[in-house]
Amino acid sequence: MADMTDTPKQDAPGNAAKDPDNWTTGAEPMTGAQASYLKTLSEEAGEEFDAEMSKADASKRIDALQEKTGRGA
Repeated sequence: MADMTDTPKQDAPGNAAKDPDNWTTGAEPMTGAQASYLKTLSEEAGEEFDAEMSKADASKRIDALQEKTGRGA
């Protein structure tokens, strides 16, 4: 049985902690989840939605629109 204090994933860095410009897959098209959320945020902010963004650009745009709409953490 595994020790409950053994949590190696707890210290693993996630993509959220990395600068999107440094993502190895950042130039790929944005994911479906990113597109859906970005479209919602764009509508709430009264801004245009660009369906052709890369993963990295979509991540940065989501951050900016979250701040603008008050949805950011």
